[in-house]
Amino acid sequence: MAVVTGAGGGLGRTHALELARLGAKVLVNDINLAAANAVAGEIAAGGGDAFGFAASVTDESSTAAMVEQAVQRWGSVDILINNAGILRDRSFAKMTLSEFRDVVDVHLMGSVICTKAVWEQMREQRHGRIVMTTSSSGLFGNFGQANYGAAKMALVGLMQTLAIEGEKYNIKVNCLAPTAATAMTDGLLSEEETARLAPEYVSVGLLALVGDDAPTRAILCAGAGHFARSNITLTQGFHAGSGRDAAQRVAGAWDAISDRSDELVPASGLLQRERELASGMRNQA
Repeated sequence: MAVVTGAGGGLGRTHALELARLGAKVLVNDINLAAANAVAGEIAAGGGDAFGFAASVTDESSTAAMVEQAVQRWGSVDILINNAGILRDRSFAKMTLSEFRDVVDVHLMGSVICTKAVWEQMREQRHGRIVMTTSSSGLFGNFGQANYGAAKMALVGLMQTLAIEGEKYNIKVNCLAPTAATAMTDGLLSEEETARLAPEYVSVGLLALVGDDAPTRAILCAGAGHFARSNITLTQGFHAGSGRDAAQRVAGAWDAISDRSDELVPASGLLQRERELASGMRNQA
């Protein structure tokens, strides 16, 4: 039983269709009920079980009602795909604070609201699969997308912590960083690029993130049938200590601080503190 937000078209639609093809019952969410119902109809025509539900992911009461309806119909929600999003692209110099807030509200707070709506039930049933939709714009930056990039990277931080908190309840939380031609990319891609970046090529990656053997805290980058993992890493670093010349030592050791040989992926944020304290104790001795 899956809920896919923003599924009236684009990636959300192909996510919903792919999950249905794999056997999931799907609640198709979209702010546009006709669009949601159309996708649910596609699933039903293929022999699946789905229904549409119109709600903004930023509306807490509507989102709670959406999840409640799914639970009443199917008994549980096992999978949540946080896909809904908007764009308000503009260079930061020209971007209004309203344009920044609007994007953060939909991408970040929308995902928080939807996840909160399913979280307790997933804890109680000791099973859940949640996918956040991040982006290369958040992971690596992109001109004109300060709002979008900030929201998308924030979802990585949300995923990191929820994966830790959900681990003992068998709740796996991952991120998908898609590259796909959708309504949000109209006019930006050539015909050939649009064909190669069809959303269907991304959605096949969902099984790896929501199946029984799914990882947790993974960032899956997907586009044009190509899949890769991105990681937040920590270098071995350099101990500069303290004192009047510590600032000069830090600046002078920048290459050593940046050396990526033997870098690691911390199991949690606590590792940074532990390594820093251990380094301080070693060098004090």
